[in-house]
Amino acid sequence: MIALIFDGTLHLAERVPPIPKEGEALIRVRLAGICNTDLEIIRGYMNFQGIFGHEFVGEVVDCEKKEWVGKRVVGEINLGCGHCQWCLEGLSRHCPNRTTLGIFGKDGVFAEYVTLPIGNLHEVPAFIPDCRVVFTEPIAAAMEILEQVRIEPNWRILIIGDGKLAILMARVLLRMGLDISVVGINQLKLQLFRKSGAKVFLLPEDPSSGYDMVVEASGSPEGWERAMAAVRSRGIIVLKSTYHGNLNWNTAPLVINEITVVGSRCGLFAPALKLLDDSTFETDDLIVAIFPLPAALMAFQRSQEPTTMKVLLGIAPPDEFSGFSVQDMSKFSGLES
Repeated sequence: MIALIFDGTLHLAERVPPIPKEGEALIRVRLAGICNTDLEIIRGYMNFQGIFGHEFVGEVVDCEKKEWVGKRVVGEINLGCGHCQWCLEGLSRHCPNRTTLGIFGKDGVFAEYVTLPIGNLHEVPAFIPDCRVVFTEPIAAAMEILEQVRIEPNWRILIIGDGKLAILMARVLLRMGLDISVVGINQLKLQLFRKSGAKVFLLPEDPSSGYDMVVEASGSPEGWERAMAAVRSRGIIVLKSTYHGNLNWNTAPLVINEITVVGSRCGLFAPALKLLDDSTFETDDLIVAIFPLPAALMAFQRSQEPTTMKVLLGIAPPDEFSGFSVQDMSKFSGLES
C-alpha cells in the first residue's frame, strides 16, 4: 500500500498493509484530513515517526466480528490498555499506557489501510457524506469544552487563533447564543468567523480584556500571553494549542488573579456525529482542496499556506467518496487530481 511517512523527512513509500490483531478491524481509508497537529509533527512534535494522520472516514474490510465488515466508520484516536481505572471508566483517552493514532506509538491514516480496536469504531449514518464525516474528530475536540466547563449564558468568550479548530469551536459556541469574539492574523480566515456571527479582531487590533473565558487555539506561544492579558480575574483559560518545544511563562498572574487553566484535547465522537447530522452546522466552506494520496506532499504545502483552512487527502478513488461525485468536488477551490 502507499503511505505518507514522516521519519525526519516527509515522503511517500510502499508499506505492507497492517494485519489486525485480536479485537481489531482492518479499515480501508476513504478520506483523511490534515490538521495542525500533523503540521506540528513534521516540526518535531511528540518525536513521532511513521505513518501519521488521525482524522478519517473509512470502511471496514476485515474484522473478527463480521457484522462490522462493509460498514463506513470513524475511529476514536486513543488506544487505551483496556484494564486500568481510566479505561474501565470510559476514559481511555487518558489511559497512562495509551497510544494515539498517528501521533504517538500507532501508525495513522495517511495510508490506504489502518487498524483500530473494534471498541474505537463508530458506524457512520449512511446519509452523512464523507466530506462531513472527516470532521468528526476535530468537532469532538471542539465540543470537549462543553464537557469540561460549565458555561454561563451571559459570558463573553474570546477565541485566540483563526485556524481550523478555532472556527469549529466558534461555531459550536455560537450555537449556544454566546457572545463570541475571535482574534487572528489572517483577514480571509476571519471572514469565516464574521459570517458565522462572531466579532473579529485582526492583530494588532486589541480585543480588549475582561473575558469570562479565553480559548487559546493559535498554536503560537504568543497566544498564551495574549490569553493571560485578556481573561478576567477568576476567569478561565482553555488551552487547546500544542507547541513543539517549551513554553516559558510567569505563573504569578494565575495565582494573583485566581485564573483557572483547563487543558482540553480529545472529545467524544457520538455527540460530534450527532452535530454533523444537522445540516445547519456548516463544514463544506472550510474545505479548500482535496488531493489524492500520491499528491500528499503538495497537499501539505497547500495546508501550510497562510490563507488555507482544511485540506483533505482522498485515499480511495474519488468516485467512491460517499455523498458527492467527482463533478461535485469541483466546488472545492484548488481541487487537485
